[in-house]
Amino acid sequence: MKAEGKCLCGAVEVEVGLPNTEVAACHCSMCRNWSGSPMLAMDAGDSMKISDESSVVRYQSSDWAQRGFCSTCGTHLFYLLVPANQYHVPVGLLQTDADLKLTHQIFIEEKPSFYEFSNKTENMTGAEVFAHFEGEQ
Repeated sequence: MKAEGKCLCGAVEVEVGLPNTEVAACHCSMCRNWSGSPMLAMDAGDSMKISDESSVVRYQSSDWAQRGFCSTCGTHLFYLLVPANQYHVPVGLLQTDADLKLTHQIFIEEKPSFYEFSNKTENMTGAEVFAHFEGEQ
């Protein structure tokens, strides 16, 4: 399944291939700081096509990850796991008619107590997330 999206100002357009309709919520403090809330994202693997890379700022947020955003309007474009070249795209960026489902939450131990999703999901701690990605390499 393919999906397209663009930033608020239209300077950056993206096209991604999505292997499924699963949405993940990341509750880590960096994602919450970056977006003002949990990051709701979809795995796009290595399939992200960006129309104008010159309008994209890549911020190296850790040894293993970059966060991309539009240099003009600040729209969040992706979270990239660098060693695996694996993009995660904010679901709100994408224009899709697919029947999306919130299926898992990560860094669940960092989730503040003032909100709760009603969906039944798989929940992983930060340690479980790191162990999972180390096993894929």
